[in-house]
Parts: sequence; C-alpha cells; structure tokens
Amino acid sequence: MTSRTDCWRRRWFRWTMTALVTLAASSHAAAPRAKEPTENVGPIPPSIHVPPLRTFPPDKTRPIVRPLQYDPTVAAHKQRLEYKMESLRLAIEDLIATFGGRFPKGPEFRKRWEQLSRTTAPGEAGAEARFTALRDEALLANPLLDADAVLVLKRKAGQLGLPTNHQCHSALEPTGYDNELAIVSPARPSGTLRTLYRPPDGRYVGEMDLHFDADRLLFTMPVAGRWQIHEIGLDGQGLRQVTREVADVDHFDPCYLPDGRIVYASTASFTGVPCWHGRERACCLYLMDADGGGVRQLCYDQDLDLHPAVLANGQVIYSRWDYTGLQHAYVRPLMVMNPDGTAQRAVYGSNCYYPNCLFFPQPVPGDPNKIVAILAGYHGLNRMGELAVLDVAQGWSGAGGILHRMTHRGEPIAEVTLDRLTAGARPQFLHPYPLSDKYVLAAMQPAPRQPWGIYLVDVFDNVTPLLVRPEYDFFEPLLIRPRPKPPIIPDRVEPARADAVVVLHDVYRGPGLKGVPRGLVTRLRVAAYHYGYPGMAGPDKIGRAGPWEAMRILGTVPVHEDGSARFRIPANTPILLQALDDAGRAVQLMRSWYTAMPGETATCVGCHEPPRETPATRNDLAALRPISEIEPWHGPARGFDFAREVQPVLDRYCVGCHNGQAGADGRANLDLRDEGGRQDYAGLPLSRLGATRLDPSLVSKYPERFQSCTGMPPPYGELRTRYTPAYEALIPFVRRVNIEDDVTLLRPGEYHANTSELIQMLEKGHYGVALDREAWERLVTWIDLNGPCHGTWGEVAEIPGRADRRRYELAQRYGGVPSDPERVPVAPIRPSRAAFVPPSASPSPGERRQAVARLLLQSAPPVSESTPATRIVSLGDGVQLELVQIPAGSFVMGDTTGEGAEDEWPASRVQIERPFWMGRFEITNEQFRRFFPGHASGFFTKRQLDNDGPGIQLDEPQQPVLRVSWEQALAFCGRLSEVTGERFSLPTEAQWEYAARAGATTALCYGDTGEDFTPWANVADRSLACLYAGTAGVFNLQPLPADMRFDDQAIATAAIGSYRPNAWGLYDVHGNAAEWTRSAYLPYPYRADDGRNAAAFDGRKVVRGGSFTDRPSRCRSSFRLGYPAWQAVHNVGFRVVVEAPTH
Repeated sequence: MTSRTDCWRRRWFRWTMTALVTLAASSHAAAPRAKEPTENVGPIPPSIHVPPLRTFPPDKTRPIVRPLQYDPTVAAHKQRLEYKMESLRLAIEDLIATFGGRFPKGPEFRKRWEQLSRTTAPGEAGAEARFTALRDEALLANPLLDADAVLVLKRKAGQLGLPTNHQCHSALEPTGYDNELAIVSPARPSGTLRTLYRPPDGRYVGEMDLHFDADRLLFTMPVAGRWQIHEIGLDGQGLRQVTREVADVDHFDPCYLPDGRIVYASTASFTGVPCWHGRERACCLYLMDADGGGVRQLCYDQDLDLHPAVLANGQVIYSRWDYTGLQHAYVRPLMVMNPDGTAQRAVYGSNCYYPNCLFFPQPVPGDPNKIVAILAGYHGLNRMGELAVLDVAQGWSGAGGILHRMTHRGEPIAEVTLDRLTAGARPQFLHPYPLSDKYVLAAMQPAPRQPWGIYLVDVFDNVTPLLVRPEYDFFEPLLIRPRPKPPIIPDRVEPARADAVVVLHDVYRGPGLKGVPRGLVTRLRVAAYHYGYPGMAGPDKIGRAGPWEAMRILGTVPVHEDGSARFRIPANTPILLQALDDAGRAVQLMRSWYTAMPGETATCVGCHEPPRETPATRNDLAALRPISEIEPWHGPARGFDFAREVQPVLDRYCVGCHNGQAGADGRANLDLRDEGGRQDYAGLPLSRLGATRLDPSLVSKYPERFQSCTGMPPPYGELRTRYTPAYEALIPFVRRVNIEDDVTLLRPGEYHANTSELIQMLEKGHYGVALDREAWERLVTWIDLNGPCHGTWGEVAEIPGRADRRRYELAQRYGGVPSDPERVPVAPIRPSRAAFVPPSASPSPGERRQAVARLLLQSAPPVSESTPATRIVSLGDGVQLELVQIPAGSFVMGDTTGEGAEDEWPASRVQIERPFWMGRFEITNEQFRRFFPGHASGFFTKRQLDNDGPGIQLDEPQQPVLRVSWEQALAFCGRLSEVTGERFSLPTEAQWEYAARAGATTALCYGDTGEDFTPWANVADRSLACLYAGTAGVFNLQPLPADMRFDDQAIATAAIGSYRPNAWGLYDVHGNAAEWTRSAYLPYPYRADDGRNAAAFDGRKVVRGGSFTDRPSRCRSSFRLGYPAWQAVHNVGFRVVVEAPTH
C-alpha cells in the first residue's frame, strides 16, 4: 500500500511519459510525413543549450526495431493439454531420476501419466481435471517439499505492499493494511492456515527472514511512523524490536548471518535517489549485532541496496543500483561481499542492458554459483517479473548465465532493451524460495486482477498451486525447517584504520584495455563519488547533462612497467580509478565504484576482468616495492569545481580574447569570463522533473539561483538553474559521458580527451596559445571527471534540512571516514596576469589566400566531364564493394581559404603520380563484418528516440562502420587483399584530400562552410542538436555544437549514398563518418618521401573528412585530426584504395 503522495507522483510521471510517447507515436503514424518535423519551443530561444523538442525523428534516422519478447502463439500453445502433459512427464521423470527411493510413488505416477495420455483425447470433458489431480499429487510429493509447514505473508487481496522499483520502504505508507504472518500446516493445499503474528493498528508487516535453526524470524514493521526490524519466535512468543530508533532513519530488509549478526538496509546513509532529484530516500546495507548494537555501515552506494541473502559459501548477495554515467533504468548488478563488507564485487548484470533488475536473489541450496531471482524491468510493475535461475559460473551478464526462466521452457531469450522489461510477462512472480535449481516455491499471479498465491514451479513449466484464496494475496513463502548454516567468514576489518590497500596485478588484462599497447598507461587517477542528499540530488545540479554526482579528486598513483600497481586508498569511500597515459589523460573510465573496508586489501586481476578470473602466477613489480601513497593533485583531496580548478586557466590563457567582444571579423567570440563579468547571466532550464521535484525550500530561499522560465515545453521545466557562464559556454566543446550513456563496457579511448573539440583545437595551436603542464592537467581532468561545474552539493544551494550534517554525524557513528566531502580545503587559484598580447595567426588569412592563389596557377587537376570509371569487387555472400577510378594529377594540399588551423599550413602543390581506385562509399558495417563478424559500431548515446534507449543506431548494415582503429582498418585491407589478390590499403593523406576535392579549391567540394550542406553532407545540424520525444524530462542531454540553420535529416550516421557525390562520384567525403588515412600526423608541408605514409611509422595517424558530429568547418577538405593507431574512435571509419595497374 502506498501513500497518496506517492500515488500522485507515479500517476504524474506515467502521464508525462505517456504524453510524450503518444505525441511521438501520433507523429509517426501521420502519413504522409512532412519533411520538417514538428518542434516544440518555448520562450527561451532555441540554441544548442536549449534545443527544441521534436515529436518524431528525421527521415534518415531509423528508430530501433526490437524483437518480439513474448510470442502469443507460444503462450497459447503452452495452455494446450498436450503441452502441459509433456511438462508433467518431464518433471516426473526428473524426480524419479534425481531422488529414486525418496520419491517412492514415482513409478506409479509414471504409469498413471501413461494411462492418462493413452485414454484422454484433446478437448474431452473432464480431461483437464484428471490432469490437474495427477499433477498436484505427483509434484507436491517432491521430496524437497518435506517440511511440516510453510511460513507465508497473508494480505487482503489488492494490498501489494511493495515499493516501486525506484523506491525503498521510506516511500511506503506504514499503516492501512489487513495483513499478518501466517503458517500453513501441512505444506499442502489442504493445510490449515493459522496466524503467527498480526500487527496492531493496521500496520504493515513483511520482509521475513527465517533463522537457520527455523525457530525464529526477522521481519519489518513500522513503529511511530519509522520502519524497524523485529524478531519473533515461531511459537509466536518473544516479540522484540531489534533495530534502535534513529531520528529520520528507516531500517528494513533484514537477513540473519551465520555468526548471529544481522545485515539489513537503512536510510542512515542519508542519500537521495538521484533520478528522483533527492525527493525519495536511498538506502545502503548495514551490519548489527543480534541485540541491535554494534552497527557499522558496509556499503557506500549511490542508490538502493536491497535484498541481502547468505550464499552457501557464507558470502552475502544483494542488489545494487548503479548509474554514474549509465542509463539509469538498466544496471542493477547482483553484488556479493563478505559479511564484514570486504571483497565487494559484481557477479551478475554489469555492463549490460538485459536484464534491467534482478530482485530478491536467493541462493540455490548447496551451490554458491546458482541463484534464483526475479528478472524485472525498471518502471512498471513493483519488483515483480519473470522467475529466473542463474549460474554465475556460466555467465555474468546479459542472458549468458540464465539457465532457466520458469514457464518459458524452450523459448529463446530476447535480450531487448526495454524500460518496462517484463510488464507483458504472464504469469508474474515475486519472492522466490529455491528448493533446487529446478524447483522453486514462489508467490505468483497467473494473470492481472487474479489473486497472488504460493505455487511450486519448475523448469519444465509446471505450475502447481500450494496456497490460493480468492479473498487474499499470499507472499514470501518460507519452508519451516532447519537449514545448513553456511561457514562463518572471519572479519578482516580493522575498525581503527581509515585506509585500505588496492593490489592491481595487471591493468592491461581484461577487456577494459583491450588493444592498448603495453607501456601506454603510466598512472591511475584516484577519484571518489560524493552522492547527493535527501532534497539535494540528481542530474543538472552538479553539472549540465552530467555528472550525476559530485566528483572528488584525490590524486594519482604509479603503474609499474608490468602493468601492476599497489596503493593505499581511503576506506569507506566509493572510489573510481582511471587509467592515464603519459599525458595524464584517461584511456579508460570507471563508471562505477569500489568501496574497501578499513584495513582491507582489495585485489583486482586487471581492468574489467570477468568475476571468476584469477591472476597469472608471476612476481608483480608492485609487490616488490613499497605501497604507493596517493600523490595529491595540486592540493588536498576535494570536490572538483569548475570555478576553482578551470576558470583560472581560462582567465590566464583565454579571456583576453574570449571576453564577450566581437572578433576582428565581426563574429562573436565564445565568452569565457567568470560570473563576475556577466551581469546578464541567467542559467539554463532544468528538466521537467528536475523542476517539479526540486525541494520547494530552495526556490523560495534562492530565487536568483532558481529563476522562473514559465512556458517551457517538456522535457524542460519552468525553472532555471545557474552554473557559470564560462562553464555553460565551454561544455558543448568537450566530449564526455552523457548523463544517460551506453551501459556496456566502453572501448578503450572512447572518451579520451583527444576526442574533445576543445583539446583538439588547443593541440592544433589556436593562435599560438601554449598551455603549461598544469593548465593541461586541469582541463583534461575536468573532462575525464565528466565535466562537473560544482564541486560540492552545498555550492548548488544550501542543502535542505542540513542533511549533509546529518549524514556526516551518522557516518562517524557507524564507522565512516573522518573527512567531510562538503568541506572545501583550497581557495581558487588567482594567477597573476601579464599584459595581454592579442594572438594572431601567422601568416594571416589574407596572406594564406595570396600564397594559395600562386600555387593554384601551377596546378590543374584533371576533371573529366565523362562519368568516372567504376568496378565492383565481390566480398562474398552478395556483399559488394564499388570502386571509382581517380585520375592522376596535381592539387594544392592544405588550407586554401584562409580559415584553416595551423596544422593545415603551409599549403603546397602535391603531385599524384598515378591513378588509383578508391571506394565510392565508406566501408559499411556489412562489409566490415564479412571479415570481422563480431564487430559492433554501437550507438550514438547523446540523443534518444524513445524512452527505452539505448540511443541512435550506428550498426545497420548500410551505415558506415565506426569505432574501428587504424590497425583494424589496415587489417581489413589485408584481408581484402588476400581475398582479391590485389593490394588494398588506406589512402594516403594526399590521395584522400585530392579525391575529396575532385578539383574544387573551396573549403568543401560543394562550396564554402556557410552554404546549405543538406543536399551534400551529413554534418552537425539541427537534427543532431534537437531533443526527441524519448527524452522523458528526467534530465537534460549533452549540448552539441551544430549549425542549426540547416537540417540534413539525419541525427547520426546515414546509410551510405544518402547525399550527393562529389565531381568524381565519391559519396560522404564530408561528414557521415570521419575516415582514417594511411599517413602519420606530421606537420606540413606534406612530403610523400619522408616516411609518413609507411605503415610502420609510429605516432598518431591522420583522420579526414569530419563526421555527423562535426560542423562544416570541421568537415573541410583540408581539416585534419590525429589519433593513435590503437584507438577505435567513436565517429571514425574508413574507405579503401587500390593502386590502378599500369599498362
């Protein structure tokens, strides 16, 4: 039963979601569809920071088509008597084979089945009743049901009494229930139901845990409006409250440990549910003695820790909800830890969309690797769903470890990405009690509006009722019989210590750094999450479109030559590690956390290695050297704050020009002044739910920080929030994890700082600006920590109710670290400013154009008026590659317009001595997978088309392949050469630019950067900048630089050939996918004989052409970028060349 407030919240949220989806669906259904999509705009003028909401996607972006999850024809077939008879036969045969003499009537049941099978015709009157009688008698004779009684929770029908999937018990109404703890004896449908305990005053009662000796149980019940844990004997005597009352704190979800202590969930963590913007309480796991004393916090987690249970090996399994940089509706891994909180690790559900949630995990008796759980979605039905048996030794993500889904025998698992994953499942399950890996007692609802009952279910699809009454719902079945007590794992915690040690055997081991050259990673950045509070949490507060949490920078530690590291960290702190290259830039991000207990030595085999992987036998260099201490990062540990850490860099190097004044060309420069220089700064609109869920006290107390913006359409709210003007201006030009990003493991280098436009621009020279090492470190650390604006929650606004003080107080009481993450130990750096000297390009744009004009007189590239020669190369199975012949000739290579960067100069005349064949199109996913079938180009996660994610498709067969490294592109060419007998390769940088220009001397083959590109190229446009109806108002998405004047009708990559070709018949030389070349990224003037085109040349490799994420100025024919050969870049693909034979 839930409170009126909670019901209203859920109704409002469902209405908002439904309205947006309906709006999108109605637009999809319209025919014919208008070329210009409908846009919703408000009083704030549209911009890349406040893009319009579109009600349907553009023409060249396909929505995700998901496979059928539940086939109605299969469901209908399983209701046929023939199928149910076969299920019964399989179960009887299994029970005979498994138990032999312990199932004495097994042979008799088999004979009766055979007789029934012979004498019963489909549809015969009474056939179903005879089958049911045999099924119930045979399957309830299962020796695993050998118990005198079953403990159950009895409630009046319709009183579910469960929080939603994003809430804990704090959101439940504590009273208004007709419920009791009851015992069925014997454990049969004919058993007598008697009351064990009925709470007074209509209070809730539930969440039972039976002691190993089966003589007492724990349960949750409210006292004076707060949830407490109680214990009672099986004889109904000895009722006592176990937990001690703590102001504003709830305790629930208890579990006995083998040593007599109790692990349970509590809101003493004083954390707020981030996606609820702190309006709901989150909870963590705690440990207490049997008398309620000796409380210690075990988990320091972001959101909900739920359902602790003890495995056969003595460890504790539980559910944890993670979304620090992940799509929040998907990742709820099953975790295990020792009862003292040490050795916390995920065992199932990390880095995968399916399954979203695994509620109520329970161990299969006698097997520490097998688990039964409720497989469910995020929104939708409260903690109910399919009943699944998992084996973490078989797999640890996706469907890899799912052995069985009860009532779905023989059905393939559709690993769909769906928020409401199991809303359509029939039947629905709750509260599993595994008897084995094949037989489970569970609460089950056969169909909507039918009562919940207790059933025996099995992997053969038999569903046998044990307790069903139309006027009541029954939950939480527990057989009343002693259980073997798992081994007691000794405590390894040293409570007097405030530190722990991490041992990393080899950072290169595991998929996290797959393909990264050994020796590249030299240090690890150590940072920590600082979670939000009740009333102050959630997106768009710490930063725009991320991060979810405040980010604390602690420092760095060394990685030895063999990839090992051993270092000290603060205990009881959610730590994240980032692998850094020698420039201090993150090669891989950790979008989760590890918390070590005081005195613990935590061990990692590698980077994102599978849970069961063990380290190689070797003498790690780190083990032979002293434990490394964290080297502080420019001062003591603190929250990373833009104004403190980055603004001083801008003040020193940037604001002399970027000061709000127009440049020499009359165009407005980016304004990078701090808030003191911008009296007009008003901030940006919150999301719709961010505004409605904002603590009301903040609006009245800080009207200047949360200004009204009435009339903004969804997904925006009608309140603004303030960042800083420089932060707001700069954030679009850094590439970082989106607030809702891909939950799968990131490829190494996916968010490397070298993919950010800001870093690329500065590395090119940007008018001679030369940053010192510390300035570089401050910029890249800001990017690597996901671009926060505020370093503490108190810098957003005063934390309501001083929840920060309360959290700190309770953390000290229950074993927390002595530091206060809200404390700011350093003042902003105020660098001394030398006299400002305006930078200038050398030579000037005009001088460049004059020099190019002279070069053009020497060049006359052949432009044939006839159609270029083409030919087809077969890749097998009907997949073809079309080539176009490019003639020999000469051209001016480099910046021909005066608007290029320093790395495009000096321009020079380059001779292409021989004609060559070049791919008419960029290599597609289909073509690439002919030789590398496992490759996935993934998704573009900065935009969503529907509420389910995971983003915009990049992996369709005819889309250009992306996220291939230079090494992989060259390997494709090698395989293509083997198949054809010709020498395929990547084009040199000169070949690429020559072919892309096709005789043009303008910035792009079709004209200048200000021209309408929509017929010619898929570049960063209005479609890219806009939001879509799949954005449900929980958060705002990353602002993306784009030319919003034009719309090329594609959000991400379009199918090859969707736009006009250049004069030589080549498609997509500008935009769509950027393209690798064979050349090393060396300074100009270009020389073909200096070794830059040799495959063995070390260093960065040149990428050309720009992509769908780049504005026209970054898609020019001469625009260059350079990436390491190992890096699979998010927007980079390639096309191939082969030298034309000479005759």
